[in-house]
Amino acid sequence: MIGAFLPNVMKQLIGALNDRELNLANKAAIAFSIWALFSGIMLTSALAADSIKIGVMLPLTGRQAAFGRIQQKSALMAADAVNSGGGINQKKIQLIVTDTRGNPDAGRAAIRKLISQDRVSVIGGGFSNTATWAAISIAQTNKTPFLVNSAAADKITEQGSEYIFRLNQPVSEHLDAVASFISAAATDIKSVAIVHASSFRDSATARRFFQKTGGLGLKQVARERFETGLDDYRPLLSRVKAKNPDLIYAVTDSVESAALLVSQSRELNLIPKLFVGAGNGFVQPEFAVQAGNASNHIISTALWSPRLPYTGAGAFNDKFIARYRTPPEHYGAEAYAGITVIADALKRTNGLTSANIRNALAKTNLKTILGPVKFVSYNNKSQQNRLPAFLIQWLNGQQEVVWPPKMATKKIVYPVPN
Repeated sequence: MIGAFLPNVMKQLIGALNDRELNLANKAAIAFSIWALFSGIMLTSALAADSIKIGVMLPLTGRQAAFGRIQQKSALMAADAVNSGGGINQKKIQLIVTDTRGNPDAGRAAIRKLISQDRVSVIGGGFSNTATWAAISIAQTNKTPFLVNSAAADKITEQGSEYIFRLNQPVSEHLDAVASFISAAATDIKSVAIVHASSFRDSATARRFFQKTGGLGLKQVARERFETGLDDYRPLLSRVKAKNPDLIYAVTDSVESAALLVSQSRELNLIPKLFVGAGNGFVQPEFAVQAGNASNHIISTALWSPRLPYTGAGAFNDKFIARYRTPPEHYGAEAYAGITVIADALKRTNGLTSANIRNALAKTNLKTILGPVKFVSYNNKSQQNRLPAFLIQWLNGQQEVVWPPKMATKKIVYPVPN
């Protein structure tokens, strides 16, 4: 529509120059308009020719918006780094970010816009499981390469889709670190109590832990649900104490609830051999502030830490905090690494066709702030990057990587001392 509109405007302006009724001032103004319009057209064409469009699908509104905003900022930081380093063969990358709102319908609409309207060369992002799952079949049908960087549902890379890749760990592997620690170094753990917030997400996390520990032969002696926002969890914790579990697995995204759970456990002298806190509530800096000494020795599973020996991990974390006054967590690292991997593939393509980009992604072998990236097939998965999960432990107000030992920044304290 714009292409048809602009020539007509140009014709009208040029025709006006031949109008004898117009004075020189008016003709000068029209001539300037013609020059400005023509320059704008040429500049737009030049910018389009000198940039490579990358689509990024993220939840920028809805309940996942806070994570989506972290990933948007991180992706833009990565794009700036690529462009300041010379871009892709002297062409800049241009990120086109679309809002999935974290739901399937918006996810389908977002990817259709990126492919049909924005004409992107490749797509990154993918945070919400449901929005990403809805989008990947459209990417595959249209043969548009899609590098998922955060959605963790196992089935995303279990379809044999030629154009779908995943950077992050699938959800079935999130608990591998705690399982390997128990199997290798905490074989005296025999019983477990699970305490979790009542949300669907926290309940699902608790269920996965029960399934994982059941496979290790551990006996579940208690399972308690709670509402976040309460100021007294001691009745619940007293019931758990009566079962004398070797391990407590607590799940909540609320910092306040997490801090109260560990503080009131100490008050009741409920000190299991291992206390694992799952969810954002146990890993935020405010948790250690609110829980005080009770936070010491609490362990969490982790997908990334800026203290890991990955090139640039610490520098990215510090730069993000300096700019936005909040840590990027693993969400930001995933988004930053995702753009880095896409840019690396684009540099190695022999022509920006979908097939060429897809083939370049398939041959990725790159070290990133998230860890090494190489897409492989295993079990039922294809084009899946394999990254380890970790255990981190609060030690004297700092989060240290403690498992696996070869990646540890400090030795794990186990069992928890009285």
